[in-house]
Amino acid sequence: QVQLVESGGGLVQAGGSLRLSCAASGRTFSTSAMGWFRQAPGKEREFVAAIGWKGGSTFYADSVKGRFTVSTDNAKNTLSLQMNSLKTGDTAVYYCAASERITDWTDHYGMDYWGKGTLVTVSS
Repeated sequence: QVQLVESGGGLVQAGGSLRLSCAASGRTFSTSAMGWFRQAPGKEREFVAAIGWKGGSTFYADSVKGRFTVSTDNAKNTLSLQMNSLKTGDTAVYYCAASERITDWTDHYGMDYWGKGTLVTVSS
């Protein structure tokens, strides 16, 4: 089992920045990748970004490319998401996720563990 705890959400004005963090614990040695997904009110959960846990390959949704940066600190078992140039459309609950498989990490079915989420609200 892997436990994931997100932090760093909050209220920010459009154009501003936020940094989300995810602390992983438990059986992290079996992790193949970690990622961020988000869910806005009334919408389905969608992929935001993912990163290979050991190789560092990164993947981004087109909607956040160039604005968001995903990174890991393997020594500290943490995942981060730096979000810049935030838009009102980025408002959502952001979930940290981890996978133990080599699969499509941009699909939420490819993730095995989930955090409880942290709310990001971007005001106009």
